[in-house]
Amino acid sequence: MDSNTLSSTSGHKIDNALSKIGLNLSDIKITPDTMLSREFSGQDLSGGEWQRLALTRGLYRSHDLIVLDEPTAAIDPIEEANVFDLFKKLSIEKTCIFVTHRLGSTKIADRIIVMDKGEIVEYGSHQELMENKGKYYHLMESQAKWYKR
Repeated sequence: MDSNTLSSTSGHKIDNALSKIGLNLSDIKITPDTMLSREFSGQDLSGGEWQRLALTRGLYRSHDLIVLDEPTAAIDPIEEANVFDLFKKLSIEKTCIFVTHRLGSTKIADRIIVMDKGEIVEYGSHQELMENKGKYYHLMESQAKWYKR
């Protein structure tokens, strides 16, 4: 494969991964050759752009396992909802693990593992854990009170 074909194939894979998360390089004013870095005179991105780019990197190659650690920590609530809607669609028929302290997003999970001091203290669906009224329930209620009047 010559370098032009390789470049074209890579470009197509990048465009495909970007389109899956609804991001276009021109939206964030970069090209595939842009140095993305907070150092070395590179171009910095907003927190949300960095996170969307990280999601794109995860989608660049086809695989059956997705692991995300606080995937929406730097994204506003509307964009967070969009990212999780997209994540839900992209994760069909895949094993997905995501770590979060923002419990509203756990509702999309089939199974939730609640940890405390490095130990698993609860395991189940959102509904099961809410019905058990254990650690997860109390954590969910403590976050929910900020949204209630």
